[in-house]
Amino acid sequence: MKIVLTDAQTVVDQYVSADALGVFGEVVQHGLLDYDEVAEAIRDADMVICNKTLMNAETMQYAEKLRYIGLFATGYNNIDIGYCREHGITVCNAGSYSTDAVAQQTFALILEHYNKVAQYNQYVQDGKWKRSPTFSPFVYPLNELSGKTLGIIGLGTIGQAVAKIALAFNMHVIAYNRSHRDVDGVQQVGFEELLQRADIVTVHCPLNKDSVDMFDKDTFAKMKQGALFVNTARGGVMVEEDLRDALNSGHLGGACIDVLHVEPMEENCVLMGADNCIITPHIAWAPLETRLRLMKIVEDNIRNYLNGTPTNVVS
Repeated sequence: MKIVLTDAQTVVDQYVSADALGVFGEVVQHGLLDYDEVAEAIRDADMVICNKTLMNAETMQYAEKLRYIGLFATGYNNIDIGYCREHGITVCNAGSYSTDAVAQQTFALILEHYNKVAQYNQYVQDGKWKRSPTFSPFVYPLNELSGKTLGIIGLGTIGQAVAKIALAFNMHVIAYNRSHRDVDGVQQVGFEELLQRADIVTVHCPLNKDSVDMFDKDTFAKMKQGALFVNTARGGVMVEEDLRDALNSGHLGGACIDVLHVEPMEENCVLMGADNCIITPHIAWAPLETRLRLMKIVEDNIRNYLNGTPTNVVS
C-alpha cells in the first residue's frame, strides 16, 4: 500500500516524525506540493494524508486506487466531500486533538491585548524603565478580565475549553451555538444578543456555508464600542476589509487573529498595520505536544480503517 503525504512540512519537523506510518506500507513524504503537482503525486496512492492540500475533482482525477484520505487537521473544508462519497473514498479527520492548545492560544491573545506584555517588555528593553521617574510607569493602559463578558461563537470542545478558562478568570460567559448545549456557567443566547453584550467575541465554529463571512461590517457594527474580536478558527468567517475598517474607525477596541483568508499572509493583506490588531501565523494548534498527539490520532485512524472500524469519519 502506498501512502502519500502531500504537505508533510506543515506538521513534521525534527521533533515530530511520520515514520510510524511506515508500518502500514510505503510512505512517500512531500514537504509542500504546489496545487498543480498534487494530481501526479497521488496518481498511484492508496491513501493520502494531508493538512491543507486542496483535494478536489482535479487533484484526484487520476487517483483511481485512492480509498482513504486522512487529515492532519480537524477542519476538512479543503476536501471535496461530495466527490469522495461518489468515488468511495473514506475521509477521516483528527478529531479534537488541538482543543487545549487553541484554548490556550485564545487566552494568550486576549491577555496580550489587555496586559500588553510584549509592549511593556519592549519598553524595558529599550531602556525606558531606567529613565522612568516612577517605579510603575503607566505607559500602556491595562484592564482586568474579571467581570468582563466573553461571547463564544461555537460551543464545541474548543468553545467549552475556552469557557472553562474564562470562568476561572471570573468572567461572565455567554455563547451562541446552532443547537442547545448545557455547559456549566455558560448562558446560551442568540447571535444578536451576544454581539450586543460581549466585551470580547471569540470564534470557535467550523468554516461552512453558514459561517463564511459571518463577521462583516454589519456584524462588527453591532458589537459593543471598544469590544475585542478574537479569531482562532478560520479566516473565512470574517471579512478582512470590514475588520480593518472597524478597527481603524475606533469602533472595535482591538482584534486578535491567528487565521487569514490566504495563508501564508499575502503581501497586500489589508490587516497588516491595522489599529490594535495582533496577528499570529496560524500557530494556535502547533505546540509540540499537540502535534505529537495529532500524529498518534492520524496513525490510529489508519489502523482503525484497515481493521474495518474507521474512526473520526467525516465522509
